[in-house]
Amino acid sequence: MQSDPYDIVVIGAGVVGCAMARRFTLDGARVLVLEKALDVLDGASKGNSAILHTGFDAPPGSLEQACISAGYAEYLKIADSLSLPILKSGAMVIAWTEDQLGALPDLIKKAHQNGISNVKALDRAEILKREPQLSEDLLGGFEIPGEFLIDPWCSAHAYILQALGNGAELRREAEVLNGEFGPMGWTLNTSIGQVNARQVINCAGLYGDVVDARLLGANDFTVSPRKGQFVVFDKAASALVSSIILPVPTKTTKGIVVCRTIFGNVLVGPTAEDQTSRTNSSTGRSALLDLRARGIEMIPGLEHCEVTAAYAGLRPATEFSDYQIRHYADKAYMTVGGIRSTGLSAALGIARYVSNQLQETGIKFKPLENPFIPSPDRLSEYHGRDWQNTGGEGIVCHCELVTRREINRVLNGPMSPGSLQGLKRRTRVTMGRCQGFYCTAELAEMTAGKLKIPIDCSNG
Repeated sequence: MQSDPYDIVVIGAGVVGCAMARRFTLDGARVLVLEKALDVLDGASKGNSAILHTGFDAPPGSLEQACISAGYAEYLKIADSLSLPILKSGAMVIAWTEDQLGALPDLIKKAHQNGISNVKALDRAEILKREPQLSEDLLGGFEIPGEFLIDPWCSAHAYILQALGNGAELRREAEVLNGEFGPMGWTLNTSIGQVNARQVINCAGLYGDVVDARLLGANDFTVSPRKGQFVVFDKAASALVSSIILPVPTKTTKGIVVCRTIFGNVLVGPTAEDQTSRTNSSTGRSALLDLRARGIEMIPGLEHCEVTAAYAGLRPATEFSDYQIRHYADKAYMTVGGIRSTGLSAALGIARYVSNQLQETGIKFKPLENPFIPSPDRLSEYHGRDWQNTGGEGIVCHCELVTRREINRVLNGPMSPGSLQGLKRRTRVTMGRCQGFYCTAELAEMTAGKLKIPIDCSNG
């Protein structure tokens, strides 16, 4: 580690940390990202519903709403240049009970207060005309045309890869243990050595309060992990629905969503289960069966489609309903906490907000001219894939049509993964119907000596 201080040290390489690194690198700062896991997106950011939200249902005037709005706008602005896939599906909030139907007018009013003016009510007949496979038990709803499906991982990878390509640095397996603030800035003690920083930004997600306690001696919020389990139906199910089907949200959860994924499947979830563990993202048979049943209630045709995968994500909920972004100017420290399920949509807006906050205190850099743009990970089923081009050196993962060329590009490129999970999030390997049964042996051979956690084929 270099002894001269970095301008900005970002703690945590989830989607918010990756967006933060990109923002400050483009602003002209010398940036270092510290991630305690083996791969980026290994915490809360690895499991989400991959929806680009408009923020129609966020509390009006909240910091969350402002960051979602700004993040949404910037995502659409940079999507073409960074080759970020967007599936223009639109969404509908559906009422299945009389109580839910009665709540719709207030939700539409809230959306209009949030500047989402194209939200409008739909009656039962209009909804069924657009989505004929929905259950006829629905009572009504409204549309949000600007809600889109995006890639849950390649967006964040594009952010951090652009930062790295423009001079930022990333250290993985680098847990922040403690630190000291003095006249020259911060000295951080990490599991890989000391780091000096002029400014620290805590984007540690599920461990945000822990990092605050280690560096500030106290924390102003407490993370209470909330598990969300999902079931994933086979690609044949994607013919049953085109819009994102949203429930009427409650005070604690946005509820169960049914939508296509950018990978061509259909997703049902998440649950909302409060727990104490910050690492337990296991799935449970009962919860998954309930999700499958709920999906079939909403779209009866799902009964004839196979569930090919399940996963769970943890959301860093706190005792507060809004984001906890706090600037401790006297200690050159910012904490970015309580970023729950809307983090993917708000990440760019959060990064912009933090950058503006620091600029208001006189911390400014010289923005880069003509910054480097990285090659994208092409994972979307609805956009161009590598297997469609010549010279792919053959397909390794046949369920997801992943070529040998794109696997080698990731393994030998910047930010090469350290585990199969990291490789999966960069290429889609092992995500398909067989869940790696056929390709794992070949992947083990290809990645021999290149992953910190070797692929174990001893059990199959």
